[in-house]
Amino acid sequence: MKQSNINIKNRRATFDYEVLDTYTAGIVLTGTEIKSIRNGKASLVDTFCVFYEDELWVKNMHVTEYFYGSFNNHQVRRDRKLLLNKKELEKLQRGTKETGNTIVPLRLFINEKGLAKLVIALARGKKQYDKRESLKEKDARREIDRMFKQ
Repeated sequence: MKQSNINIKNRRATFDYEVLDTYTAGIVLTGTEIKSIRNGKASLVDTFCVFYEDELWVKNMHVTEYFYGSFNNHQVRRDRKLLLNKKELEKLQRGTKETGNTIVPLRLFINEKGLAKLVIALARGKKQYDKRESLKEKDARREIDRMFKQ
């Protein structure tokens, strides 16, 4: 199977959160959802993960309706179940019990088998001064790169 170039990122996540641990999870999708994702019509803005009865769900993930779909088209912002093994789920659940930790999606991609995968992270929210520090570091790196290119 050919390599897919679908790589949808949540750019805001690394700015707002300090990533502690990452996992790659499968997603339970309907037929028209996977077709829209393969067309690149998805967004991870304002997306988060929660536990319901020992199952991990991604909420608020936007997958645009499939253009050629009929009345069977999917809902745009429905909850979607994530597929992880039991040990990973237990580790994530323990991690979210700690104050300030949450689970955020970082990247949505199609793997070499043609399956949609979501990279999620156990993360801790940054304080306002941490965000300013991140911006300063980013600007400093950009200045250094400019100096070396000239």
